[in-house]
Amino acid sequence: MTVHFIGAGPGAPDLITVRGRDLIAACPVCLYAGSLVAPEILGWCPAGARIVDTAPLDLDAIVAEIEAAHARGQDVARLHSGDLAIWSALAEQMRRLDRLGIPYTLTPGVPAFSAAAAVLRRELTVPGLAQSVVLTRSSGRASAMPERERLASFAQTGATLALHLSIHVVEALAAELLPFYGADCPAAAVFRATWPDERVIRGTLATLAGQVKEGGLERTALILVGPALDPGAFRESALYAPDYDRRFRPGGAVSAEGTR
Repeated sequence: MTVHFIGAGPGAPDLITVRGRDLIAACPVCLYAGSLVAPEILGWCPAGARIVDTAPLDLDAIVAEIEAAHARGQDVARLHSGDLAIWSALAEQMRRLDRLGIPYTLTPGVPAFSAAAAVLRRELTVPGLAQSVVLTRSSGRASAMPERERLASFAQTGATLALHLSIHVVEALAAELLPFYGADCPAAAVFRATWPDERVIRGTLATLAGQVKEGGLERTALILVGPALDPGAFRESALYAPDYDRRFRPGGAVSAEGTR
């Protein structure tokens, strides 16, 4: 018996990985975060599978479901939204399973910030503008931010910021970022990226908070900030430059006519 933790992706059911889909189809038990996982994904569960929405359950109840499946010798598909690596409450579940001696695997998923970038049709790292992406959030009831992880510290780098779980404090975030990025810095909020009711707000640090308030966005939205969101004129990467010598293209590029 094995518990398969699966990143279900940002919303659209066809953005789950092939591995994740196949594991769901093979597990007679499926535990899923009902408020954030597309219901269509549950259609891959085998006939007669036990399907449990964990949204109303606490950790003890979730682990009890896993223990019961373990006693029956049944594999479990444990679905989380987005990717498992960030804000999934995965660490505490794995710790419990380690103590119980229950084996598990991890299958990554498409993270929300990547889906939002695709919706905006933007690369978050642009030559000369930004070569780093900071994934962070504001403090919340479920988990406070460590004192050393200050938004101002991240902002000093000028990196592209992907602000999760923070749409409800967008006004305060914008005010904190303004001294570092400037009022005209591009900013966007993407609500439920890749879901049928997806909404996108584009603006600047000076306008975004007002736009979000006017649009009535209060949850399940990602904020992106940084010059890469509207790069304008920028220098091209040397990667595909004609004279760039690299392992797979020694001596430079092959031209459109097939000669160097």
